[in-house]
Amino acid sequence: MEDVNKIRLFEEMPVPKAVMKLAVPTIIGCLVTMLYNLADTYFVGMLNDPIQNAAVTLSAPVLLAFNAVNNLFGVGASSMMSRALGIKDFDTARKSSAFGFYSALLCGILFSFFCTVFKTPLMALLGTSPENTVQTDSYMFWTVTCGAAPAILNVVMAYLVRAEGSAFHASIGTMSGCILNIILDPMFILPWGLNMGAAGAGCATFISNCAACAYFFVLLYIKRKRTYVSVSPKYVNVSKKIIFGICGVGIPAAIQNLLNVTGMTILNNFTADFSSEAVAAMGISQKISMIPMYAAMGLSQGIMPLISYNYASGNCGRMKKTISFSAKLSVIFLAVTSIGYYIGSEGLISMFMENDVIVEYGSSFLRGFCIATPFLAVDFLAVGVFQACGMGKKSFIFAVMRKIVLEIPALYILNYLFPLYGLAYAQFVAELILAIAAVIFLVRMFYELDAAGRASVRSNN
Repeated sequence: MEDVNKIRLFEEMPVPKAVMKLAVPTIIGCLVTMLYNLADTYFVGMLNDPIQNAAVTLSAPVLLAFNAVNNLFGVGASSMMSRALGIKDFDTARKSSAFGFYSALLCGILFSFFCTVFKTPLMALLGTSPENTVQTDSYMFWTVTCGAAPAILNVVMAYLVRAEGSAFHASIGTMSGCILNIILDPMFILPWGLNMGAAGAGCATFISNCAACAYFFVLLYIKRKRTYVSVSPKYVNVSKKIIFGICGVGIPAAIQNLLNVTGMTILNNFTADFSSEAVAAMGISQKISMIPMYAAMGLSQGIMPLISYNYASGNCGRMKKTISFSAKLSVIFLAVTSIGYYIGSEGLISMFMENDVIVEYGSSFLRGFCIATPFLAVDFLAVGVFQACGMGKKSFIFAVMRKIVLEIPALYILNYLFPLYGLAYAQFVAELILAIAAVIFLVRMFYELDAAGRASVRSNN
């Protein structure tokens, strides 16, 4: 079973058109995901209760930890699938998708179990205080205890569908859940609805993730004779080839997200030493700053199948054109966005909560976050290339450099030198240095690929 349209997309379509076909739906899906994350903050913010808003912010590291599982089995399995398709190994593509799906399901169940059993120490680790523990617990009941498995499967299945070039369907699945969440949020959160506050935001998220999973199951059933994505238990394979191929890329990607959780937890703990208003302001500014970040992430995720396929098939010229075109597009967009954020920071924060203290804190935080965004474009693209090509060690090096070597030490140093306000500039320090390293890594990689190509031509002659 070989889909001619998919082969044409990966091998023949002009690079700009192929990038747009894969990246645009993915970027839109990522932005809608970001809007749905903002929806919780926005509608809870309408209550004008910093404690309720702090509950959503303090829970964020746990929800971000879902991405460790998403990346382990989503990024890992999708990279393995696309590389297998590049060499026409369709059986490996199916086995990779089945392994990724069932491993993600098991991890989601275990995640719910352990977070519920060890709830008390987890709350302390997140930096909750007596005034916001109840609200944080109620939000996490729906999003973690009940919702970990559907939240993880929703994202992993989107990765698997995107791996064979079906970026449109992957994004529709993700967006369907996000749009439903935005619709349900005010009904569950606000006084005119169910008046559940932060707990209502969590309940709406749980229902929406279940709906997104249902979309993907229906899609795979309809396309069962025309897709390489399989959730059939008969294709689950624990061979060394499948496990190493997926985990070699997935584990570094998962570690990267766990380090992101660590960094966010440290940031929230530092902020919590000041006030609930500071925590709420930090949460709002973080989520606003993530909008352009999600666009850059969507671009890097969208082009991964194209890079994987052409790398595996030996078409390195097409792969290099894809990376070059994507880098120019992403850097220009994020630079323009960063300028707009810096100028309009106060207005953006006040859209979420009309509280003078929170607006003052949040606008300062947002200015610090936004100057890092242009450099994120280069960093995300480099990591996406390494993951697409199965270069797990390089993506692991970047993960360690980003958090352990650069950002976390910067949080301690900048908070000491400029208490509270310095925290927002730690990301800029890390991303600037990483962007320089990314360019060096990519140039060296291109040189090595060119050298290997020249050597292959000489041996054939």
